[in-house]
Amino acid sequence: MTDRAISLQTMKPGDSARITGFVKGEREYRQRLLAMGLTPGTVFSVTRVAPLGDPLELSVRNFTLTLRRREASILLAERL
Repeated sequence: MTDRAISLQTMKPGDSARITGFVKGEREYRQRLLAMGLTPGTVFSVTRVAPLGDPLELSVRNFTLTLRRREASILLAERL
């Protein structure tokens, strides 16, 4: 990953990033994320974060997706 690599858990509303891959392991859940359109190269932005930081609401491919912190930790991304 590049020096712009970020964790989705540290993103704030309005931040944008591009998915670069997935954490090794977690194969079953990785398949679910891929099915939801979270493929490498996809650009997304954070639209909301719950008051306690869980879940995150993302804008991806013209739809809104809500992920739990644990789910989001599987994604590898770089800041745009």
